[in-house]
Amino acid sequence: MRWLELEGAANARDVGGLPTDDGGQIADRRLLRADNLQGLTPADIKLLVEEFGLSTVIDLRGSNEVEREGPGPLTAVDTVTHVHHSVLPERGEATDAGADALYARRERTLSYYPGDPMCALYIGYLEDRPDSVVGALRSIADAPGAALVHCAAGKDRTGTVVALALSVAGARRDAVIADYAASGNRISAILARLRASSTYSHDLAKRPADDDHRPRAETMAAFLGQVDERYGGVLSWLSEHGFGSDEALALRTKLVA
Repeated sequence: MRWLELEGAANARDVGGLPTDDGGQIADRRLLRADNLQGLTPADIKLLVEEFGLSTVIDLRGSNEVEREGPGPLTAVDTVTHVHHSVLPERGEATDAGADALYARRERTLSYYPGDPMCALYIGYLEDRPDSVVGALRSIADAPGAALVHCAAGKDRTGTVVALALSVAGARRDAVIADYAASGNRISAILARLRASSTYSHDLAKRPADDDHRPRAETMAAFLGQVDERYGGVLSWLSEHGFGSDEALALRTKLVA
């Protein structure tokens, strides 16, 4: 994995280099992913903007999170566009740190996939907020430079949207799954940062064990399998929600070397 060693983020990486089904690879410095960006330092910003050509930040946090956390350091950079696409229903004070969105709607959400609560949560993103999922993918495709997708932990909401983008680009499924699971390598550092924030500390206190938050490869494999079974695949689901073949081609062109 091509980790970005940032001072103010624990789970940042470039998905460039992942292999595609046709023998190619995802291009470097086109799609970045990260956890909360509130702690970025001037050195981090310089690296992202000047070295990686960051042009667009795609924020998947809920409106409540954005308001409580306040403007992040990157919002002061004139050359970086910020777009907000919450994939959680905009009600209450749900965050993804403790998966409150899951437990607040437990019965309905679990019905999506009772065998894996996190897979059920990811299916919920597609069912509850298709507008935001599609909007996030459009924002990646439209970014003139590198696009950076983030949420709070950078593993669930970000992991789902990035997995869909990589799937459209033709990345090998085993590589998509491995990229998702890689966030588990840094789970302690991710959670330490979130526990230091009043926005997320309450959620995390409900599930204090780090391993309870660690992403598992089986979860992403189950999610992508469910997308195939329920909707006929990623491209079919996107087409049903207004993201047509021309947009899929534009996203693939953006991401493939």
